[in-house]
Amino acid sequence: MRQIVLDTETTGMDYNDGHRIIEIGCVEMVSRRMTGNDLHMYIHPDREIDQGAIDVHGITLDFLADKPRFNDIAERLAAYLADAELIIHNAPFDLGFLNHELGMVNAGHTKLEEAGPIIDTLADARQRFPGQRNSLDALCKRFEIDNSNRELHGALLDAQLLADVYLRMTGGQIDIGLAAESDESSNALAGSDLASYLAAGARPRVQRASADEGEAHEAYLDMLGKAAGGDALWRTLKH
Repeated sequence: MRQIVLDTETTGMDYNDGHRIIEIGCVEMVSRRMTGNDLHMYIHPDREIDQGAIDVHGITLDFLADKPRFNDIAERLAAYLADAELIIHNAPFDLGFLNHELGMVNAGHTKLEEAGPIIDTLADARQRFPGQRNSLDALCKRFEIDNSNRELHGALLDAQLLADVYLRMTGGQIDIGLAAESDESSNALAGSDLASYLAAGARPRVQRASADEGEAHEAYLDMLGKAAGGDALWRTLKH
């Protein structure tokens, strides 16, 4: 599956007030692996940038003086995003701006949320961690992701951080090498009725975890505990 982690910076808070996109950062992942095929663009907005926005991202109109307009990059952006699942933190904000900009270039533009799947990591985090802070900075802290270079917001940096957050937040069970071993006992158990097998005095072979496997399991429980803000449920059960 191809996924694009996306972030934008804008001249202000609401495209209905005429605000525009001035930076787009995209990180591509295929099968949950970053490919390096990223996309980063600065865009001249043809309007002033609110001072409050400059305080957040540090991008000025002087810096954007020689940058392309949105209509110059729209086709390249649309082609890059096509057929990908988009991962966005607070998706309604970025989607609103992107759909508005793409719609001004192409009146027949299909809204991105109608064209393909969208994952809103803010909504996901609020479900996983109710009552807790779920900003990008807060999630980086929760998952121990280094965001020390994030003195100001930046679309590409934020997309890179969000990609790490998403992978940590949605990580499945790690492989600790407990694959089933094909031996006579397992074959006999798989090929016969369990009750008859046990009545005959046989018992399934117990495969004990190695020391390395045990350490990997404990490390995974540590990660689960940190993500949940407490101890992993497995450790609270009596085995």
